[in-house]
Amino acid sequence: MTDVRQESLASLLGGRGGALDASLPPLAFVAGWLLWGHSIGAGAVAAVLCGVVIGVVRFVRGEKPRAVVLSVLLVVAASLIALYTGRVEDFFLIQLLSNVASALAWAGSIAVRWPLLGVVVGTLLGQKTRWRRDPALLRAYSVASWAWVGQYVLRVAVFTPLWLDAQVVWLATVRAVLSWPLQIVCILVSGWLLRRALPAGHPGFRHPQVPAS
Repeated sequence: MTDVRQESLASLLGGRGGALDASLPPLAFVAGWLLWGHSIGAGAVAAVLCGVVIGVVRFVRGEKPRAVVLSVLLVVAASLIALYTGRVEDFFLIQLLSNVASALAWAGSIAVRWPLLGVVVGTLLGQKTRWRRDPALLRAYSVASWAWVGQYVLRVAVFTPLWLDAQVVWLATVRAVLSWPLQIVCILVSGWLLRRALPAGHPGFRHPQVPAS
């Protein structure tokens, strides 16, 4: 069996490409807003066009159409919210609220002993719920999932005062900084926590040890 120290959670979860792509439409929105006299409409058009281009590139790369459509719809929804409220900072409202919801969901999953990191990794590996019948792996996933809670809490803590103060340029800048760089750090930290939390001799998250009934 493969030793857990040779396993790579980062290689399984990835995340850099999608997170980097997600940071581009907000930058396009602010650029359009600045270049065309603080026009929310111009910013919205720039963001949607950027989102569509990214969607086409993703589709050509072979990504699932559903994921491509969802990413474009999120950009459209963010643009419509800003247009409806007339507040340029509200383009980032969906991002802020989604991070609040994600922090609560990940923390809640740990509390009910269904840590989302285990759910995601177990699904990707085709393990279904076998990982949860391994007490050591269940505990390790619970410990490692706190890195993801921290990721979302950090974003909320940074985004909220900037949104309240309508710091649009800073919102876009922080949105980019706290996208794929933070996600990569989160994946690496959660992988480290997962390895540390597993007892010596455990074969790793790819090999759940289910006690004999």
